[in-house]
Amino acid sequence: MTGEKIMQSMIPMHERSNGLGGGFAGYGIYPEYRDFFALHIFFNSESSRTECETYLRTTLEIVRSETIPTRTIPEITDEPLIWRYFVTPLRSVLSSMQVDEREFMSRVVMRINTVYKGAYVFSSGKNMGVFKAVGYPEDVGRFYRLDEYEGYCWTAHGRYPTNTPGWWGGAHPFALLDYTIVHNGEISSYDANRRYIEMFGYKCTLQTDTEVITYIADYLLRKQGLTLEELANVIAAPFWSTISRRDADEQQRLRYLRTVFSSLLVTGPFSIVLGFEGGLMALNDRLKLRSMVVGEKEDMVYIASEESAIRVMEPELERIYAPAGGEPVIVKVKEGAY
Repeated sequence: MTGEKIMQSMIPMHERSNGLGGGFAGYGIYPEYRDFFALHIFFNSESSRTECETYLRTTLEIVRSETIPTRTIPEITDEPLIWRYFVTPLRSVLSSMQVDEREFMSRVVMRINTVYKGAYVFSSGKNMGVFKAVGYPEDVGRFYRLDEYEGYCWTAHGRYPTNTPGWWGGAHPFALLDYTIVHNGEISSYDANRRYIEMFGYKCTLQTDTEVITYIADYLLRKQGLTLEELANVIAAPFWSTISRRDADEQQRLRYLRTVFSSLLVTGPFSIVLGFEGGLMALNDRLKLRSMVVGEKEDMVYIASEESAIRVMEPELERIYAPAGGEPVIVKVKEGAY
């Protein structure tokens, strides 16, 4: 499916944002380069691009580099240089560092975003990409020509920044490797979450609280090997009183997660959608202080803050419901279908 439907779904959500950030993530959009990491990078200047590319060539094989196609529209202004690179780590570098390619690419992203002034990696997965800007999401989609891309899964976000600035790198989705996060709400535990996650090599540089959720997901899923359900039980952990009512084995599992990863409990009102290769997970905070609805029809699943966005994509739903607080909704594509 093209990006047209997800772009249209954001129009009735217009008043949920204020034009200071909009973005999309598409999965399955680069089938011809599916074996390569797609780096999407903002540059403030040609000199910052040249410096960053020099670094990339020392550690990666660049099989294609180009500006990301856009169309000129009056609603999107002051755009930076927007480039994409299809790359793979040099085998010699992986051998010398004794890490796998995903860990290596994670380190490349962190290095660029912290060391190279005026360069910001905003997408770094395989066969997927993030597209974001300062603007309303429906305009951002037209700007990036998302109606010309086809993928098996899309997410979108319109931002209404409150405590952090509105700028191109601060728009949602936030991404690391194939993990992307769109988020509605506010993270009151941000400092505790950030201090913990930065002990493991992550750096929060994009000036908004949502970035830390992406790194928490990468740390728990990729580095710690937790399941999606266990990830949900860490960041939206059940209350101790709820845990005490579970059976003995479940109590032991939940107590372990709450104790070992206590600094990764995300507090405050939130609803998030986590995208990953082959699926999505939607999750509310434990008290369900932010809205989220899920719609289903045949083999399609739709998730949004408001039912109106879903009805634009599919007027005749077979089922629509609101998940409970802390209850993950996990959707996976059939193996091989993407």
